[in-house]
Amino acid sequence: MAARTLQQEFEVKVLVLGGDGFCGWPCAVNLADQGHDVLIVDNLSRRKIDIDLEVESLTPIVSIGERLKAWEEIGGKPMRFVHMDIAHEYQRLLDLLLEEKPDSIVHFAEQRAAPYSMKSSATKRYTVDNNVNGTHNLLAAIVESGQDIHVVHLGTMGVYGYGSHRGATIPEGYLKVEVPQPDGSRFEEEILHPASPGSVYHMTKTLDQLLFLYYNKNDKVRITDLHQGIVWGTNTDATDRDPRLTNRFDYDGDYGTVLNRFLMQAAIGYPLTVHGTGGQTRAFIHIRDSVRCVQLALENPPEPGERVKIFNQMTESHQVGELAKKVAALTGAQVNNLPNPRNEAVENDLIVDNRCFIELGLNPTTLDDGLLKEVVEIATRYADRCDRDRILCTSAWTKTQAQAIGTAS
Repeated sequence: MAARTLQQEFEVKVLVLGGDGFCGWPCAVNLADQGHDVLIVDNLSRRKIDIDLEVESLTPIVSIGERLKAWEEIGGKPMRFVHMDIAHEYQRLLDLLLEEKPDSIVHFAEQRAAPYSMKSSATKRYTVDNNVNGTHNLLAAIVESGQDIHVVHLGTMGVYGYGSHRGATIPEGYLKVEVPQPDGSRFEEEILHPASPGSVYHMTKTLDQLLFLYYNKNDKVRITDLHQGIVWGTNTDATDRDPRLTNRFDYDGDYGTVLNRFLMQAAIGYPLTVHGTGGQTRAFIHIRDSVRCVQLALENPPEPGERVKIFNQMTESHQVGELAKKVAALTGAQVNNLPNPRNEAVENDLIVDNRCFIELGLNPTTLDDGLLKEVVEIATRYADRCDRDRILCTSAWTKTQAQAIGTAS
């Protein structure tokens, strides 16, 4: 099926929940760049967490107001902003839907870091409260509003788990199973792929799946759930147009994604921190492809009455240790194997089916496309903003891991 563009049909109104964040901001900018009416809704909690953790984005980021002003000044279609906590301001959310009548909603408004979700009982409870309540409030408000709104949700590949899949390819959301009957016969059906979350954060995303399944079945809410791999890179072509549009670059042990952390460490001459043997296999996607995938999902919504669409939003899989060797070869950095703070398999396989986005026209950005050096250059430019005391991951999954990494109290 050939992908159609939103512009070929009509201008749409899109609410981008969590549109000030690492993935949400470049997504919002891209949709505005396509000519759509974009309203960002965000409680700015990620900026508050920076203050709590006493660590800032490696790239300097300006306020949301300055971002929006800069975008308009360079000729972009103006975007609007509403400061709202969708997890705790249900009536305001419902009123917003009734007033704005959006065609689509992109839902990024969740605490996105597994290590942060495991940092303490407080961050565990915050992650569940923020993520699950936010998603449920959104779905309940859509139903109460009586509107037909397509929801695109940014999920995670982590819902499938990172144990051994015995060489089996992970399908896009649904697994075909045969169910034996007492008379010896069998019937075949498709079910949600069994979930195996590896952190409280991943657990909230698996709960999201069940909320989507129910509201789609019961109330016919049209939903696309994107199971995204680990994002690397910093900017898109649009956010590169003005320094004030720059996307955030997290490098700390709680929020920094593994490949960006490696590239930053290489840029400042810090040994690459590989946890355990480095045999963990993960799925990856560049921020530019992430933005493109959200656009493709919006352009190809489910039909009325169709089940939840699930796409595996990733472009390639790599073992973490092999990634470290690749970065070391590129930059001359040293590799340092440290005890793993996560309670996970020492090694795992990960073979992923991502044909849906490929068939819709995604041309994947790979690690071999020269963008690794681009990220190193960004990290080098802002190396003076790095707090070396914040590089190591200090959030442990259990007391056993805490003792191993030396953070047990």
